[in-house]
Amino acid sequence: MTGSVPEEAVAEAFEEQRGRLVAVAYRMLGSRADAEDAVQEAWLRLARQDAAAIDSLAGWLTTVVGRVCIDMLRSRRARPEAPYEDRLPEFVVTEDDGAPEDDVLLADSVGLALLVVLDTLRPAERLAFVLHDMFAVPFEEIGQIVDRSTDATKMLASRARRKVQDTHRPTDERRLQRAVVDAFLAAARGGDFEGLLRVLDPEVMWRAHTARGVVVKLGATEVVGTLRHAGHAKVTARRALVNGEPGIVVWGPSGKPVGVMACTVSGGRIVEVLSVIDPKLLAAMDIPRCPG
Repeated sequence: MTGSVPEEAVAEAFEEQRGRLVAVAYRMLGSRADAEDAVQEAWLRLARQDAAAIDSLAGWLTTVVGRVCIDMLRSRRARPEAPYEDRLPEFVVTEDDGAPEDDVLLADSVGLALLVVLDTLRPAERLAFVLHDMFAVPFEEIGQIVDRSTDATKMLASRARRKVQDTHRPTDERRLQRAVVDAFLAAARGGDFEGLLRVLDPEVMWRAHTARGVVVKLGATEVVGTLRHAGHAKVTARRALVNGEPGIVVWGPSGKPVGVMACTVSGGRIVEVLSVIDPKLLAAMDIPRCPG
């Protein structure tokens, strides 16, 4: 940029970058609210700068957002908090018609498995992986953000990549996940508790975020017992994509969502379910309308 830049032009240029910046921050922080805070901080810093002295606004903003995210991640690690498993990642719920465009869907959301793995990375590793592998930012630029050489930054991304490579879901595996979730739904609808035991891993963990806090059920027998008590409820349940992976949405008789479940499938069985039945949490989600 050269010369004096009107405030309106700076604001317009920033808004053009906002969507990309929020996407970067969300993949770094795993929370839409935190991502918005990071981007807002970048805007505040931009407002204090001479925009005419910034050669590349996109690069400058990426650098600022990256450093803000690193500071936020380091702050998380410095203070005691609940384990990741007890925190609820933001759910992105979309309809699942079984189409193969999984990569397109995953480009707009972050799978639960990937969020868990990213949360184990050190802040610099996480930034190097996110910026380079997800947003094609050159290592030279990333190195300036994390104060490392280009080669050291490549090593950071390489270590992170090895940790997350197992989270990739090939199309065939995604079909198997859908089939397992469908079998679970069919057994639950039909009151087929033997069928539920066949589709649930014996050591399955069911973690429910309720209005009273987090409730955890361990083992297929205990989970099926809970489902047996809830089996008479008049609800509509359908498979959906929850953060890009097969899950379930449940609507009540009025058509209002009463539950969302993210299912983790391994070895042809459901090994973990993260569910939300807290009305306040559900109200904050953008959930598809009840079909027919």
